[in-house]
Amino acid sequence: MLLNEIEIQLQDVNPRELFGDQNSNVELLRSYFPKLKIVARGSKLKAFGEEAVLDEFEMRIDLLISHFRKYNKLDQATLENILTADPSKGIETIDDKDSFIVHGVGGRTIKAQTINQQRLVQLSKKNDMLFAVGPAGTGKTYTSVALAVKALKEKQVKRIILTRPAVEAGENLGFLPGDMKEKLDPYMQPLYDALRDMIPAERLSSYIEKGTIQIAPLAFMRGRTLDHAFVILDEAQNTTHAQMKMFLTRMGTHAKFIITGDPGQIDLPRRIISGLKEALLVLKETEGIGMIYLDDKDVIRHKLVRKVIEAYKNIEHTN
Repeated sequence: MLLNEIEIQLQDVNPRELFGDQNSNVELLRSYFPKLKIVARGSKLKAFGEEAVLDEFEMRIDLLISHFRKYNKLDQATLENILTADPSKGIETIDDKDSFIVHGVGGRTIKAQTINQQRLVQLSKKNDMLFAVGPAGTGKTYTSVALAVKALKEKQVKRIILTRPAVEAGENLGFLPGDMKEKLDPYMQPLYDALRDMIPAERLSSYIEKGTIQIAPLAFMRGRTLDHAFVILDEAQNTTHAQMKMFLTRMGTHAKFIITGDPGQIDLPRRIISGLKEALLVLKETEGIGMIYLDDKDVIRHKLVRKVIEAYKNIEHTN
């Protein structure tokens, strides 16, 4: 079969930067266009294949080059967003100015790395209560903790409160060795990990000792009024109706709440409705409450995580 060919001459663009280290961006292009033979050489990009696929390829390359000329950079998240977005709906790209959140340990820049993470940041500015929902690895907890640290550093709040429901996968806390803190710390570890990236160890220990940063199971929230606080409820899919209602009604003056969770990973006993799922339905029209849904395009862990999520999604759709 006779193949069609297109040749794209890269002008005013550094080919090495556009193609990525060791042609990593070109390899990604090949994975998205497996029916094409794509050759990158010098300042030229050639593709061979069927006309319809070539037309799609050329359109995406034009968008990539346009983005690169504007920002002089092209990271993998942006590249994948441009390759998968629906052009009829407009293609969003990450704005460096809007994506920055806070400086972490050693001057590390903590920023939104995907479009939906950037939306999370923007929605948190407009809403005092925000639900961030999505699968594992989409950065919803990490981004939320970064927003909390930013608020504390800028004195918008006096304390950070991080909480999770202590739902065990086949274990009971009472049978675990150690005091209450030692029993609970393993369940809170992801929150500690995020904080260690953003606050030097000595200062973090001081904050925890003074109660400026509190990390506690959800049951410890009962009866409290949380004023002047940035509060994050993590793993909210494992809350019951009563727990979710209790938590949401703890909100005091000058408080910010972010609720994160993955409705696809519920560890509650059967027949118990997830408080997160219920809240998303009950509160979806409530003014002042924002909701952001992240998906597998936002996964920023190892590239295999996205493939795992996609594989399980396909199984669930066929069952």
